[in-house]
Amino acid sequence: MGRAFEYRKARKLKRWGNMARTFTKIGKEISIAVKAGGPDPDANPRLRVLMQNAKAANMPKENVERAIKKASSKDAGDYKEVVYEGYGPFGIAMVIETATDNTTRTVANVRSYFNKAGGSLGTTGSLSFLFDHKCVFHIKPKEGVSLEDLELEMIDYGVDELEADDEEIVLYGEFSENNNIQHHLEEAGYEIISAEFERIPNDVKEVTPEQRASIEKLIERFEEDEDVQNVFHNMKEEDEDEE
Repeated sequence: MGRAFEYRKARKLKRWGNMARTFTKIGKEISIAVKAGGPDPDANPRLRVLMQNAKAANMPKENVERAIKKASSKDAGDYKEVVYEGYGPFGIAMVIETATDNTTRTVANVRSYFNKAGGSLGTTGSLSFLFDHKCVFHIKPKEGVSLEDLELEMIDYGVDELEADDEEIVLYGEFSENNNIQHHLEEAGYEIISAEFERIPNDVKEVTPEQRASIEKLIERFEEDEDVQNVFHNMKEEDEDEE
């Protein structure tokens, strides 16, 4: 208990720093959800939770409506979700999640970033054993339900870790349990603030300040690419010991 929570706290501020990039990322996720399950949030659970994510990120309502409308049109391009895995410098394992309408461009860019940093792109699935793929739900506490009661309630639906954080409760479950957890939270009347997927390293690697600077430069290069949605790695975060 606690490993996923500490990892998330170390990443949280970094991930939401660039508002424009956050809006673009959520817009792509909405497009993919609409293409897969339709534009009606009442009939599309994934779209429902993405609309909550947009609200939590202060994304304007008109941006959300525009993304849904655009994805519903026949002329809208299709985004494909592709995951790339490789090693950055100093043996740091990295998983790059992308949403792209041109996989040839995306893989060329990802390979180039790895190569220029002294790393290498691996084969799909080659590093998946180093990370736990989790779904993460942020919910508001419900009056009369203690943290212990909620934990006992949610274990049956696939939640394996639960922590209170400021004004919200954070639930973790296996990636495959995402639909079960969301369905029960909605049925039981819990307010979902936002939800996301995380790849949490099973173990983290220590690095020197100089090595960290080099790896963070590579992470920034990935994150600046318009096709990249998320970057996960197993480098130990600077503030893990302080948390």
